[in-house]
Amino acid sequence: MNTENRCSPKKDLQQISLPEPKFDKIELAFQAFENRKTIKEISDKKLPLQILSNLLWAACGVNRKKGSSEVSGRTAASASNSQEIDIYTALEEGIYKYDPFNDVLVPIIAGDFRQFAIGQPQAKFDSGVKAPVRLIYVANIDKLVNTSGHKEPGLIDTDIQKSYYFVDTGIIAGNVYLFAASQGLAAWFHNCNKPVLTEKLNLSQDQRVLFGQTVGFPS
Repeated sequence: MNTENRCSPKKDLQQISLPEPKFDKIELAFQAFENRKTIKEISDKKLPLQILSNLLWAACGVNRKKGSSEVSGRTAASASNSQEIDIYTALEEGIYKYDPFNDVLVPIIAGDFRQFAIGQPQAKFDSGVKAPVRLIYVANIDKLVNTSGHKEPGLIDTDIQKSYYFVDTGIIAGNVYLFAASQGLAAWFHNCNKPVLTEKLNLSQDQRVLFGQTVGFPS
């Protein structure tokens, strides 16, 4: 895969203000469970901003102003309420970081990096970089260690940290799958090109690129 990309400083990207998440309250949860599945055939049709907002909120948005430890609660549980998983969103124009507390996408880097948000083994089943949205899950170890929640000893143990952030990522990915199923969207959880994304996102030594998840309309 060609590792050269058209990219420019993030100053060329504008912050995206997301509309307030809105859902049809008559949707039944069991229908989403019934329809949940992995769909790899995804079209290049862009997701409307409202759907993107709903998707990110369902993934790990703020659903109550105060959860445990006086911190805003999220739609996805996390170890000791550390909220250590950040979602980076790869779109055609660039990569953004989801800020769930202000409902915005914060620009990180301009350029189309969607091809790196999927792993090489999975890429052969992919139709290129046409899928409109690829989520990139990044763990922030510092948030685990310095959580405002209950500071259990395991939070500073490397192996236990790994088990926590893998589980917490799975919870978020499950939310995305159920949201996609409820909206007739396609979703696919997969690996990603960790070394390239770590460099492009300019991550710190406490941050770990974990997985990617592609979402869009079925082709």
